Amino acid sequence: MTNETATYKGWKKLPKNRFGQALFSLGMVARVPYFGTVVPNVVRMEPGLCEVTAPDWLGVKNHIGTFHAIACCNLAEIAMGMLCEATVPTTHRWIPKGMTVEYLAKADSALRAVAKLDEVPDFDAITEGTDLVVPISITNKDGREVVRAQITTWVTPA
Repeated sequence: MTNETATYKGWKKLPKNRFGQALFSLGMVARVPYFGTVVPNVVRMEPGLCEVTAPDWLGVKNHIGTFHAIACCNLAEIAMGMLCEATVPTTHRWIPKGMTVEYLAKADSALRAVAKLDEVPDFDAITEGTDLVVPISITNKDGREVVRAQITTWVTPA
């Protein structure tokens, strides 16, 4: 894609290893400080797909010792945002519009959020504002889905 965002170009320039992932994630948190509350690590980013991990640490705990529900929402938003940065060309812009969340089980470990589109839209056909719904699945260390979210983004020509 020739109309890649600066964020996605930056991701592609970094080494495809833990060092590159950590460097990108630190830069992302510097740009969006609130994301740092879950200590995210972007491990995969490409058009239509983003995968982000977050460790189980004191700063994300709730009163029963599990990953706080809103911290899970933050993780979902990170995955959606980086998916959009890799997917939506510079000819268009996007902004979150709404979120639905299902808490399926206690999130009692480090988490992995995967945002994935079944199909990347044809952005040339988007000439007016349109909703793009991004599904996100959050799983625990055993691979059990603990949170399911859908974030609706509003996509318009730039």
